[in-house]
Amino acid sequence: MKKTKIIIGTRGSKLALWQAEWVKSALLKLNPGLTIELNKIKTTGDNILDVPLAKVGGKGLFVKEIEEAILRGEADLAVHSMKDVPTDFPKGLHLAVICKREDPRDAFISGVKGSRGQGVKGKEFHINFFRELPKGATVGTSSLRRSCQLLSIRPDLKIEQLRGNLDTRLRKLDEGRFDAIILAAAGVKRLGWAERITETIEPEVSLPAIGQGAIGIECRVEDDFIKSLIAPLNHDETSICVRAERACLKKLEGGCQVPIAAHARLVQKSETKDSSLFTVHCSLAMDGLVGSVSGDRIIKSHIEGNPKDAESLGIKLAEDLLSRGAKEILDEVYGKNLTQINGKIAS
Repeated sequence: MKKTKIIIGTRGSKLALWQAEWVKSALLKLNPGLTIELNKIKTTGDNILDVPLAKVGGKGLFVKEIEEAILRGEADLAVHSMKDVPTDFPKGLHLAVICKREDPRDAFISGVKGSRGQGVKGKEFHINFFRELPKGATVGTSSLRRSCQLLSIRPDLKIEQLRGNLDTRLRKLDEGRFDAIILAAAGVKRLGWAERITETIEPEVSLPAIGQGAIGIECRVEDDFIKSLIAPLNHDETSICVRAERACLKKLEGGCQVPIAAHARLVQKSETKDSSLFTVHCSLAMDGLVGSVSGDRIIKSHIEGNPKDAESLGIKLAEDLLSRGAKEILDEVYGKNLTQINGKIAS
């Protein structure tokens, strides 16, 4: 059934609203006669700001209430940051579209000399690069994945919990509570704060979170109108890579209580004019990581293969990580066998 009005379910943060507005704008460009409204919904993750995500646990902290709104008919689709989306969906819902990815890397942001939230144009940074942090420096992050990898390189650092929206996190940095903070580069860039990024951290130093930088659209499985409406927003390359990463996560059955990372990208093996993603000239390269919370143990693996086999490659990557010692880390963190762990999304 064709509709003239649709409702997008979204969180109310600046970044979430930017993403929802971006999807709205893209849909209106393709469908000028459509009316689109936003339904701003507060999630469990938005309500709990004084407890580290790793201690909260739970599945879908930033999506559960939005999914319930779709099932009740209070929204036709939901726009999510893919790194917040669990690998399993409620009955009747599915991930229909993955939009083009922004920069998937982490961003190192240090304090600015003479700044107290007054902007940074023409200002001089205290510290230009992560490796230049003084001994014992205080770094803010909400992610065990980030802290694990940073501590493996710099065990002297003091990692402190940093929650809240992006503007809140930057304000806390400018107030002098941290020497530096680590955020997802994509969100910083989308909100127009790219000049705040002191250094973009390469995956070799901090492997990104599963789905980081990508926007996903969730809707009802049987809503053919919405599925056809949003289909043009799907980005094939991003979809292949993110689905491979999520297959790895699902096989690991990891949660935000343990550092897990995976990053996939398409690599051209030779110069060719063939733009197809599924040729002998194109390969899917993928890196994965499981680490201990303290960063004293890091298990890494790399795999390459045909993009057609994206999800199978993600599973193989997870199996290799498990065989190299990741299973012991996961069992130790959860205090139970891997088969007993519920599939939760890594932060």
